[in-house]
Amino acid sequence: MEYTRLGNTGLQISRLCLGCLAYGTPGTGPQTWSLSEEDSRPFIRRALEAGINFFDTANTYSLGASEEILGRAVRDFARREDVVIATKVGLPMRSGPNGTGLSRKAIMAEVDASLKRLGTDYIDLYQTHRWDYNTPIEETMEALHDVVKAGKARYIGGSSMFAWQFAQALFVAKMNGWPPFVTMQNQLNLLYREEEREMLPLCRDQAIGVLPWSPLARGRLSRPPTEGPASDRDAQDSYGHGLFKATIEADRKVLAAVGALAERRGLPYAQIALAWVLQKQPVSAPIFGATKLHHLDDALGALDVTLTQEEIAALEAPYVPHDVVAFT
Repeated sequence: MEYTRLGNTGLQISRLCLGCLAYGTPGTGPQTWSLSEEDSRPFIRRALEAGINFFDTANTYSLGASEEILGRAVRDFARREDVVIATKVGLPMRSGPNGTGLSRKAIMAEVDASLKRLGTDYIDLYQTHRWDYNTPIEETMEALHDVVKAGKARYIGGSSMFAWQFAQALFVAKMNGWPPFVTMQNQLNLLYREEEREMLPLCRDQAIGVLPWSPLARGRLSRPPTEGPASDRDAQDSYGHGLFKATIEADRKVLAAVGALAERRGLPYAQIALAWVLQKQPVSAPIFGATKLHHLDDALGALDVTLTQEEIAALEAPYVPHDVVAFT
């Protein structure tokens, strides 16, 4: 396993992060296609055995069940000090006032709830899940400062937002002497490269670690184009369908380029697509999901794939601008 610093911090993370969105309670919450705890644990154990020390979840994944499953697996299969746990706050956990968002009240309640579900005294990386347009950024950053100073989180990070919003959060933290965001978790893959315009240059300039989610475009970059659903998740993932509902001809051309290179190199589609993300600067670790053991094998294999500049250019050439998505 390869390890790297998380952004400009001293924290050492594996170059791959196992995302735990798919581990929860089947048939409940937003992720109706989730695996049960019994079916999820082998993936976490296999990742740990392969040297992956970085795991990402969120309070809203299966409404907390994902955090519980990850926490129990870490206790059973590893030492807490050897594992880097990231979770998120901000998306709806319940209906009614204060059941969502990044107010001080919401953050203080949700961090304690996440700690309880994870069965740990601290979170290594606590991230805002999306921008909260109803809460002043000063309130959010001060609350996160207090979370860090209380020892409940070691570092803080952000997820999908506009670059100007991320810059504002960094500025507010710096002006007040509060801990800044050290990471940005955003969508980045060969079918969605809009983050290259402003967010990635900002992160390079500010030494921010980038943790791309959906590096395989919800699985679309792991196989040739299919007419029907490729899996239960593909059939039921309404959020994912919304991200790619306007599949344009250029996307098929990108997939064709991935397929051509995969055939020439004798590698799976997924390893080619993930290798591209791994070589993109300033990516620290892509967050990949696994619901079949070969998903883990493909991700691990991508670490051994080095793309030439000519191969990267061929993969990138068919891309055309896309609508900005996933910020809400």
